[in-house]
Amino acid sequence: MGQVYTKKDKVKNRKKIRLTGLIISALAFLFGLYIFFPIISWELYTKRVFANNNYASPIPQNTVISENYLSGIIQSTADSLSGKSSNWLPSANAQEQTSTETFNDKISSYTISIPKININNAVVSTTNTRVDENLVHFPGTAVPGNKGTAAIFGHSTLPQLYDPENYRTIFAKIHEVKIKDKIIATVNNTKYNYSIIDISVIDAEDTSYFTQNFDNSYITIITCTPPGTIWKRLIIKARLDQ
Repeated sequence: MGQVYTKKDKVKNRKKIRLTGLIISALAFLFGLYIFFPIISWELYTKRVFANNNYASPIPQNTVISENYLSGIIQSTADSLSGKSSNWLPSANAQEQTSTETFNDKISSYTISIPKININNAVVSTTNTRVDENLVHFPGTAVPGNKGTAAIFGHSTLPQLYDPENYRTIFAKIHEVKIKDKIIATVNNTKYNYSIIDISVIDAEDTSYFTQNFDNSYITIITCTPPGTIWKRLIIKARLDQ
């Protein structure tokens, strides 16, 4: 009888080992899928949207899948998990690129709406950089309604996780907007209607979107792309309707 119990114990141990191996393999697969899902999602979903909109692709067609390329994707995806705005918001030194013209510093916040993607009265703070709690207006740029360019930052993530009321995912579908779509800014109960005039993708180090154009009032929305990474920046520029 003792030998029978020993056999049963061995069988149980083998089952435990197999189960543990399956769990470890599943976890490794899920981790790898999470790391590379932005690229998979780009190929299956986002790429077609960018192609239909006829503007610059966030992943150049001649990109070579090299060791450095993959390392960059892994690092940017890992960094995005921390949720810290410092991981992707530009340095305050970028303010040097803006005009020294005085703007209305007394406005602590205003709201924007983007009907195309169901964003309604999202709060834009002029006093903090907590992109998990609100959109962020970059200091030194114009407030909507004034001449100049308002630079507004917000989170994006995988389109499948989109929630227009969650500031962690608010711009997950911003790539779906098109030229002439509307952005509505409300400042001190006054509404300003803007029309999108330009959509582009730039390198993370490029801060040219801070440039102030004083021939009209502009809004520039900046977020990360491809969705789910902090690799490049998607830039949506809109001009005040006359």
